[in-house]
Amino acid sequence: MGRSFEALVAEAQAAPVNGWDFSWLDGRASEERPSWGYARLLGDRMAGATAALDIQTGGGEILAGLPRLAPVTVATESWPPNLRLAAARLRAQGAAVVADDEEPRLPFRTGAFDLVTSRHPVETWWAEIARVLRPGGVYFSQQVGPRSVFELAEFFLGPLDGSARDPERARAEAEAAGLTVTDLRAERLRMEFHDVGAVIYFLRKVIWIVPGFSVGRHLRRLCDLHQLIEARGPFVAHSSRFLIEARA
Repeated sequence: MGRSFEALVAEAQAAPVNGWDFSWLDGRASEERPSWGYARLLGDRMAGATAALDIQTGGGEILAGLPRLAPVTVATESWPPNLRLAAARLRAQGAAVVADDEEPRLPFRTGAFDLVTSRHPVETWWAEIARVLRPGGVYFSQQVGPRSVFELAEFFLGPLDGSARDPERARAEAEAAGLTVTDLRAERLRMEFHDVGAVIYFLRKVIWIVPGFSVGRHLRRLCDLHQLIEARGPFVAHSSRFLIEARA
């Protein structure tokens, strides 16, 4: 017999959501990974870099998992809980962690880096990225694509406009900033949520899927979702990802 709605809700509300570690969802939710393997490709590029910048690093999980960092590596983060996690992880590896807000301008001199990276940035500041890259330097990023997890978002919010985050728009914006796009690929990937607690945890952590989400505000739809999963099995959604690489 499945656990009660109340127990699942209480557990998910109590779980910490700092950082960008989703291991709490092991066995409760799953998501296919893009075929290109971002961390592996990032490691290849980091191995050849002399000065690297990772924008919106979260808790520093991705950089901390690489075999080596560039001799000069800097990461930025704006959210204080993530900033503390990133500092603890990355400073021991020789990387500097800089507190930054989520608005340009980047607090670095022009031409400071030969590699700039970001995984799932909230917004890509193409002009600033172009400014801080050295001639011949590379921007390498995995980003959230259009209509990502919209099955879940629309369950709570109703029909949404899914035109944002188009990979071709990213190409055009990169080129308008003076960069040359050398790689652009996109995939849609299956996600499964096996209980309503997994959904609550996910929406508390990935806050842009259902802006303003809270258990109290969305209690009726959460109850509906619990009943749906109990009757039909996992709730299925699809994430959208694209990989973009551009050269200065």
